[in-house]
Amino acid sequence: MRLLSLLLFGVLFVHPTFAAEFPTFEKLKPNPDYPNPLIALDGSEIKTADDWQAKRRPELKNLFQHYMYGQYPAAKATVSAKLLHEDTQAFDGKGILREYEVSVGIKDCPPFYMLLAMPKPKPNVRVPVFVGLNFSGNHTLIADEKVRIPTNWQYDRYPGVKMNKATDEGRGKSSHVWPLEQIVEAGYAVATVYSGDFDPDRKEVREGMRPFVTPKPKGVLPGDFTSTIMMWSWGIHRMVDAVQAIPEIDPKRIAAVGHSRLGKTVLLATAMDDRIAVAFPHQAGCGGTAPSRQANPKVESVKRINTSFPHWFCDNFKLFNDEPARLPFDQHSLATICAPRPVLYTNATEDEWANPTGQFEMLKLATPVYELLGVKGMESEKMPEVGKLVDSRLGYWIRAGKHEMNRDDWKIFVQYANKWMK
Repeated sequence: MRLLSLLLFGVLFVHPTFAAEFPTFEKLKPNPDYPNPLIALDGSEIKTADDWQAKRRPELKNLFQHYMYGQYPAAKATVSAKLLHEDTQAFDGKGILREYEVSVGIKDCPPFYMLLAMPKPKPNVRVPVFVGLNFSGNHTLIADEKVRIPTNWQYDRYPGVKMNKATDEGRGKSSHVWPLEQIVEAGYAVATVYSGDFDPDRKEVREGMRPFVTPKPKGVLPGDFTSTIMMWSWGIHRMVDAVQAIPEIDPKRIAAVGHSRLGKTVLLATAMDDRIAVAFPHQAGCGGTAPSRQANPKVESVKRINTSFPHWFCDNFKLFNDEPARLPFDQHSLATICAPRPVLYTNATEDEWANPTGQFEMLKLATPVYELLGVKGMESEKMPEVGKLVDSRLGYWIRAGKHEMNRDDWKIFVQYANKWMK
């Protein structure tokens, strides 16, 4: 079996800041307006690109960690990937399918399993790649008996799951969510991992790699202890480590894709890691691409998401359940950390819960930071009509339909990637 040894660049994607430097919840003044990302916490105005990069951008990273997503895992990873199997005639001979067992070099930590599909390689040509986490296991994305079935906990609603465990009955049942052949035919590679390899989506139990990467401290749990979404983001970064070392992959053309809570993860992962060239947070909604400050009863609120999914965010974020106006940022500020890289928000008309209108406003409010850095952001003043792609550097698209990721969405992902990565 082939072994790829990968060295993780010794970079912490955040600038460490002590929690004592931040105001307590009670000292944060309520602000019903969306905070200006170009006004620093001390009230000073950010007027130059240098000031943004040196002061405000790292400050925002730290603010999001302290008040919302928890601290980025401090564990150092040395990634190594073992090729488990390879099909060089996949998709009727049009591509290659591989599965890797990827270790991170942390004591006793289990590996994660990465499925990679890519076009047949051409001499001296490296292909761009979409990376992202899936909900139901790699085996549900293709009917290949060699693809491993995950052993970690899963929701019973996913195909073939019995007693919260995946079974062989789920093979290929979610191929429309990650249409591997369609992506390969478009000239892209795609790498995906079951999110539960890093941390299964359970409220009270931390499993998978999580206990080894962020062991729970003794005593009182810090309010900014790493959340599940932050742990998933760390996992995407380890996927980036892995794909960058694969000879057929272009390490400078990596896009991150995720749906719903994994879309929230994609936006955070992109903000925290400059190696991700383009972000596709699909229907990410509250806690991701949609604003925390909102009064529409038909969209998800901070209180509702923290009540239903308390593990997704750190405990400090729960302080804002009834007063999100005290947050010293809103979600447009998370998009600004990604600047000047392209980011596409995608939505569906029947998914009002994800607040498609609010998401569009976030893109408009992030635009001044992109302009400060010398590029255009959102280039449309009004939300586009259904089915029309706004392919500006801060892009937007809304289709008819419901809360899901499907083949039509992937056509748009590819179209947008063709402009910004190909």
